[in-house]
Amino acid sequence: MKKLAVFALLLLPFIGLAQDVFIQNANGREFTSLNGKWKYVLDPYEQGQIGFMPVYENVKQKDKSDRIEYSFDDAQTLWVPGAWDAQKPELAYYEGSIWYRKTFDKSDLSNDKRYFVYVGAANYISTVTLNGKVLGVHEGGFTPFAFEVTDLIKEKDNFLIIGVNNSRRKGGIPAPVTDWFNHGGITRDVLLVEMPKTFVSNYFLSLDKSSLNAKSKQINGKLLLDGESFPEKARIEIPELKVDKEIDVEADGTCNFTIDVKNMELWSPKNPKLYEVSISAADDKITDQIGFRTIETEGKKILLNGEQVFLRGISLHDENPLRADRANSVDDAKLVLGWAKELGCNFIRLAHYPHQENILREADKMGILLWEELPLYWGIDWGDQEVLRKAKQQYSEMINRDYNRASSIIWSIANETTPSASRNAFLGAVADHVRSMDSTRLLSAACKKDQPGDGNTAKYYTINDPLMKYLDVVSFNEYLGWYGGLPDECREKVISSDEDKPIIVSEFGGGALQGFHADSLTRWSEEFQEYLYHESINMFDKIDGLAGMTPWILVDFMSPLRQLPDVQDGWNRKGLISEKGYKKKAFFELQKYYEKKAAEYK
Repeated sequence: MKKLAVFALLLLPFIGLAQDVFIQNANGREFTSLNGKWKYVLDPYEQGQIGFMPVYENVKQKDKSDRIEYSFDDAQTLWVPGAWDAQKPELAYYEGSIWYRKTFDKSDLSNDKRYFVYVGAANYISTVTLNGKVLGVHEGGFTPFAFEVTDLIKEKDNFLIIGVNNSRRKGGIPAPVTDWFNHGGITRDVLLVEMPKTFVSNYFLSLDKSSLNAKSKQINGKLLLDGESFPEKARIEIPELKVDKEIDVEADGTCNFTIDVKNMELWSPKNPKLYEVSISAADDKITDQIGFRTIETEGKKILLNGEQVFLRGISLHDENPLRADRANSVDDAKLVLGWAKELGCNFIRLAHYPHQENILREADKMGILLWEELPLYWGIDWGDQEVLRKAKQQYSEMINRDYNRASSIIWSIANETTPSASRNAFLGAVADHVRSMDSTRLLSAACKKDQPGDGNTAKYYTINDPLMKYLDVVSFNEYLGWYGGLPDECREKVISSDEDKPIIVSEFGGGALQGFHADSLTRWSEEFQEYLYHESINMFDKIDGLAGMTPWILVDFMSPLRQLPDVQDGWNRKGLISEKGYKKKAFFELQKYYEKKAAEYK
């Protein structure tokens, strides 16, 4: 039996209790933080019970003769948010189930409000319970979810128990083998969110491309309300733009609208202008900071607000390397975004899964463009329709969360996947799904390319993945000089695509141990990495239609695949910055190139 089935077997009768509602901008609502120390117990057999007692019932000994076989009260603690492997040496490589418990009071309960447990992310399958009742199960390690607890919450002695299982599994997204660390646990914020009986669950605002060059710009919008009854009207306010507009609400609680505005400043890396937008309906009011911009392609150009842009990028994993943990805070976001700005970047590839929401909101403020993706990566079972359903669900959760972030400009649907009939059909369906939800962004993927003859000596590479027909931007990974050949072989290569579309080099680079110095042909030296960057950049800069690049990667990151003693020690060393925060020589090689490109695209 699959591990997922074993883990959820006890819970199947209860899964239908979950309410399917998405809460946009949870941190902008009225909420109580449930972060902090949580008690935990291990469930190594993934049964949802210890000693034949359901873990979520929070059993306690009633008298001295009563048999109990676990005790949250006497258990150790883990910090939430945070990965369990970063907190306990004995859990460093633990893969399985852990049940977390948080107790809390809520003395100001109101009959006029609804209450939701909101989880920013937990890896990978989460079973959420409150006061001994199972609310539902969520699959996906990097997207938010919420369950309503209005009928269960009490003024005193609430116990929220969440079971998290991070076992790698066939049929999961990602599949069992990855080149990053499988951080387990509740890795992002847990909030108790308070709402009116009817509230704005989600909203989608974007600048209409057709009005880009008009004196009066047009904002397209949609609202989704949640409740048993809906008002006839809702209101949109953007005070700085003198917008105060009443809009009609449909019988199903949706609103579609357009707003004409004058004197709007467009969001861009040079001018990351954000407007305060307030949305009101019934007794609910939510305020957000939103920027307005357009992103499109014209032949082999990427146009931001109608002007050609070169994406000076870098790839990034969602870790704070200084503490070897999943990133989860504003400070974590500012750390890596600050490094990227110092490098000269205006663009970051958030690889290979949805990153924390804080990084998008900080990128909005700092003026950094973003590429987002799901881990449709090595080993995905393309023929499994259930995996396709999961992919669509996880994309929906990511798009719902990030639609209003001006910094996010590219959805990527795959990385390093081999063409086949089943893979092409799967990713074509994903592309259609993403476009059906969001037509305001570009679609890309890290594609495959031809390597005729001997891949190390043949002169011409052609990007010819059949996936390209679904995409707005063609991207590819190329590690010539690291995986095959030496850096000087880049001098003879010619890379092209038959598509009249912009090209992004989505990965290139090689490893270096920070502080290890030798000549430029000595593997793992900073000099080798610097030389590889120099030759690779010269090769890629000749590509017709090159619109940007995201070298691999900004910072060394944790990976069990990387075990070379005294060099890797569990870290992928392709970073331009070490896990201690020290810059390698290649950092300055790329920085020099980006200074030149910035001057070209003023």
